[in-house]
Amino acid sequence: MLNRFGVGVALAGALLFTAPPAQADDVRGGQRAVIKTLRLTEAWRVSKGSGVTVAVLDSGVDPRHRDLAGSVRVGKDFTEGANPPGTSPSRLHGTYMASLIAGHGHGPGGKRGIIGVAPEADVLSVRVILEDEEPGFREFNSDERFENVVARGIRYAVDEGADVINMSISKQLATREERAAIRYAISRGVVLVAAAGNEGDRKTDGAFAPYSYPAAFPGVVSVGATDRRLRRATFSNWNSSVLVAAPGVDIMGAGPGDEYWVGRGTSQATALVSGVAALIKAKYPDMSPPLVARALTDSATDRPPGGYDTATGFGVVNAARALTEAARLAGHTEVATGPETHNPARPLAGGRKGPVTVVVRDDRLVTVYTAISAAAGVGALASLSVIFVLVRRVRREQMSQDA
Repeated sequence: MLNRFGVGVALAGALLFTAPPAQADDVRGGQRAVIKTLRLTEAWRVSKGSGVTVAVLDSGVDPRHRDLAGSVRVGKDFTEGANPPGTSPSRLHGTYMASLIAGHGHGPGGKRGIIGVAPEADVLSVRVILEDEEPGFREFNSDERFENVVARGIRYAVDEGADVINMSISKQLATREERAAIRYAISRGVVLVAAAGNEGDRKTDGAFAPYSYPAAFPGVVSVGATDRRLRRATFSNWNSSVLVAAPGVDIMGAGPGDEYWVGRGTSQATALVSGVAALIKAKYPDMSPPLVARALTDSATDRPPGGYDTATGFGVVNAARALTEAARLAGHTEVATGPETHNPARPLAGGRKGPVTVVVRDDRLVTVYTAISAAAGVGALASLSVIFVLVRRVRREQMSQDA
């Protein structure tokens, strides 16, 4: 569902509840394919995301989930006023994404439950969307007060010290305020990662799937989803904004109230890529967003013929290889991509350093940003993505033996 501003994000899809795993060990077992594909075990020998804050711009994160407890800071709610007074947010989608990024598990040695890509990273929860079952969803999607919640959320996250901003959200129309907010974030060294969208089955002019925002903005790492064979998932949008891809089918994650879910979508793929970006920023905190994007693309596996296509971008993200590539790039001078200037005598909000106006001359870097920027002017063709489809729900009471 969209309002006239293209603000809303509908979290919809077919729900299929099946028999849950009997033990929490099965939850971790359900993550084996992702851990193997991203080569996380090897990556964790180098970085686990310590010291990095990932802002999750979403429907809210449950800070009490046992796999996230102690890692979540609840930030501002930009949807306030849409729901009736006293309504508690469901926070399903946001908790799910946060767990994929920074879940640390629970139990002895943290070996039960969800382990995120960057298990030592912190999460800043910034609520910018309502889930479709919330009573204020219709008002949120029709009231101009909420037109620029994403832009305001981005600026807030930057000023609160975020190193990476995860946006597993998608909408039809771009706004000037969002473009300015993204420029502001990149100029402050913040990596932005967003979902390419889930309308891959709906072609536009027979050539590509719709563009969605904020993923299609220049400078944002736009993420597509792959299936079990690491090919483009049928629902994943395919167009020239797609930079990289990650697994997006049958992805195990956490839900509010110590629940566990399995779902599919470019949302999940985006969260995994944000986790890899967090690993890089933890190891190389001064690495600029363009060089982080370069590390992700140059290290990708399952690369398409010719090195790039609109289905999976430069290929499937690989955490271990990305850290190796980041180490090679770390000797480069930082790239500044935003126009803001800064007085070094005055620290930025969140203690962030000001941008440095130098340029790295590198043809391959230009190639990466050509792929991103090719979609910059196609706002009218963009379309709302269904963020995910849940296919299995594991309730806490059904896993009580592992508490």
